[in-house]
Amino acid sequence: MADVTVHQCACPCCREGQDHPERQLHHQINLLMSRLDEQQRRWLAALESKKVGHGGDTVLAQVTGLHIDTIRRGREELDADLEGRPTDRVRKPGAGRPPGKKRIRPSSTTCGRSPHRPPAATR
Repeated sequence: MADVTVHQCACPCCREGQDHPERQLHHQINLLMSRLDEQQRRWLAALESKKVGHGGDTVLAQVTGLHIDTIRRGREELDADLEGRPTDRVRKPGAGRPPGKKRIRPSSTTCGRSPHRPPAATR
C-alpha cells in the first residue's frame, strides 16, 4: 500500500504547538480520515461537526483540511439518511471527469499529411 499522508491539524492550539486535551483526538481523526474514501471522510467530518454543535463545520474544516461546504454537504447527506448515495461506488453514476476524446497523431509515413486528405496535385 502506498504511503498515505496524514493531514496536520490547523486549529489555533495545534498550530501553536500547545499541548491541549483535543490534540490527540485531532490527530486520530486525521489518521482515520487518511484511510477513508472521499464520501466517508465527508460523513465522518459531518458527524464530528454535529458533536461540536454551533461552529462545528468551521472547527472541523480547520482540523481536517476539508472545505466547510464539503462538511455541510456531508451533514445534509446524513440528515437525509444517505438517501440516493450509492453503496457500491464512491460517486454517483455519471459523476467525475468526462472521458477525453481520442486523438490520432500523424505517423511518420504520412509526412505530416492527414490520412483522410488526398495528396496535393503536382504539375
